[in-house]
Amino acid sequence: MNEQQHLDSLHDIKRIMERSTRFMSLSGLGGVGAGISALIGAYFAWNLLDGKVLPNRGGGIISYSGDSVLTFQLFLIAGAVLVAALGTGFYFTWRKAQAQGLRVWDASARKVIINLAIPLFAGGLFILGLLYNGYPGLVAPACLVFYGLGLVNASKYTVTDIRYLGYVEVALGILALFNLYNGLLFWALGFGVMHIFYGALMWWKYERNPTA
Repeated sequence: MNEQQHLDSLHDIKRIMERSTRFMSLSGLGGVGAGISALIGAYFAWNLLDGKVLPNRGGGIISYSGDSVLTFQLFLIAGAVLVAALGTGFYFTWRKAQAQGLRVWDASARKVIINLAIPLFAGGLFILGLLYNGYPGLVAPACLVFYGLGLVNASKYTVTDIRYLGYVEVALGILALFNLYNGLLFWALGFGVMHIFYGALMWWKYERNPTA
């Protein structure tokens, strides 16, 4: 066995070990789909908020008072974005797993979901508290920070690239805290543009040449 064969064998062993401990079927195209969904949702939200934004101390980009219809419409948009993002993410991940001959739901996938869900659940309760106390302008920064922390937490059990996406999301959330009036812009940048960028990067690195 020559040196190249030894290297190929080590590469195969490393790939098998990664598959046994990490969820490697996460698809970059799913990230691109989620990013596109977020940008479409941000567009509709921007149109709804146009002319209804009052920049004050607590409200920021979504400062409106007593408009229950607008609140309901924004929740509908957020729900539609979430469903679309999860749907595209699951579809492309499932397709990648099928191509690799792997299961979508296994022990490593459960670890990813659990470690992602803990910060997201805490963040969801935190955001509800912000809304209850009348600080809707802090919702966008909180979404970005807690989502970024979730990605960093989950990156231990999947491709490490999402850790860096998590760092970027946290940084954008902190920047948005100092620019509340442009919270929706930061939200679109974090959940839209960065998802598309990192999704395309992951596709190029891991899926463009599956045999590599």
